[in-house]
Amino acid sequence: MKKILAIMGSPRKNKNTDILLQKVIEGIKIKDVEVNKIDLKDLKFSPCTACGYCEKTGKCIIQDDMQLLYEEFDKSDGIIVASPLYFNTVSSLVKMMIDRCQMFWASKYILNNPSIDVAKERIGMFICTGGAPYSQNQFDACLPVIDLFFKAINTKYCYNLLVANTDKVPVWERIDKLNEGYIMGENYFLKRR
Repeated sequence: MKKILAIMGSPRKNKNTDILLQKVIEGIKIKDVEVNKIDLKDLKFSPCTACGYCEKTGKCIIQDDMQLLYEEFDKSDGIIVASPLYFNTVSSLVKMMIDRCQMFWASKYILNNPSIDVAKERIGMFICTGGAPYSQNQFDACLPVIDLFFKAINTKYCYNLLVANTDKVPVWERIDKLNEGYIMGENYFLKRR
C-alpha cells in the first residue's frame, strides 16, 4: 500500500489551508493509499541552530519531534506540504521544518551518503493559500523554497495548488478549487512533471 505524508503548515486548523488539504486527502483516500496527516503546530520542535553537526554526520543533533518527520519522509511514497502564504512565502512553521531538513541536503550533497532512501520515488505536492487578490508573482518566492526542499528529500515536485484571494472569498466558498483539489488527490500518483 502506498503511503502519503500530508504536512499541514498553517497555525489555523479548519481554515483555508487545512480545508484545501483535507479535500486533496479525500480524493487520495478513494484509492488504496494510506495518508498520515501531521499538523506542524502540534509538534514540539526547535529551529535549526546552524551548528554544522549534520555536515559531519548526516544527522540532526537536535532530538525533538522532527525525528518523527525524518522517519515519515523516508517511509512515504508521496509528500504534500500545505502552507498559507505569509509575506509571499511559506509560514514560519513550514520554513522551520524545512530548515531542520538541512541534514538531508548535507548528507546528499556534502557527504555523498544520503540519509534518505534515494532509490524510492516520491511524488511532491505543494498547496498554498494566500489572502491577497491574485497577482502574477504572488507565489513566486515560496516556489523555489519548496522545490529545493523536495530535492533535498528526494521527492519529485509534481503538483501545485495555489489559491489567492482567500481573505475575500474563503476556500470553503470556492467549489472550483475544492473540486480541483479533490481531482488532484484522485490522480496523485498518475502525473509526472
